[in-house]
Amino acid sequence: MKTTEKEMGGVGGVSPPEVALGDGEEKGHSGVRTAETLLRLLPIALCVTALVVMVKNSEENDFGSAIYSHFGGFRYLVYANGICAGYSLLSAFYATVPPASNTRSRAWIVFVLDQVMTYVILAAGTVSAEVLYLAYKGDDEITWSQACGTFGGFCRKATASVATTYVAVACYAGLSLISSYRLFSSYDAPIGYPSKGVQNAAFLR
Repeated sequence: MKTTEKEMGGVGGVSPPEVALGDGEEKGHSGVRTAETLLRLLPIALCVTALVVMVKNSEENDFGSAIYSHFGGFRYLVYANGICAGYSLLSAFYATVPPASNTRSRAWIVFVLDQVMTYVILAAGTVSAEVLYLAYKGDDEITWSQACGTFGGFCRKATASVATTYVAVACYAGLSLISSYRLFSSYDAPIGYPSKGVQNAAFLR
């Protein structure tokens, strides 16, 4: 009985690459899974802490008042921490739910979102750090006077919030590495067909 190419699973009996994730994704390493779980849960506490400290940060004295909402960089820090805290909660829940079908689409979604959130929280920390630098040092060229000598308590709380944000940045950087590893390790190496190369070489002659 003659066997067709369809029954053999493809030309030459070689099955085409599967779309599903490979064994590396299925098996994984328990250490990597534990690290990923911690890195998804820890930013929730860090981002909420940084957000609350900054929102409650205000100081008033004889020279005036200092409130976080007066500074665009600090406002962005609050928004970014709120968004990232919500994402961390959702992604931690999403990571614990087994996929209905083990496809690469899930890995791509997590990878892209992890990258986006990493840059969002990094930008918030960077902008806020620049505002703090000007508050501590001032800048004569733009006539920005030093403010932390007058509003020391405000600057200390802002520093604590920014430092906590950078710890969250480190967590998201680790998550980006893990999600990229999980995604790209699911792709198998290209399958070579030596016979085709021989045939092509013979044809060129």
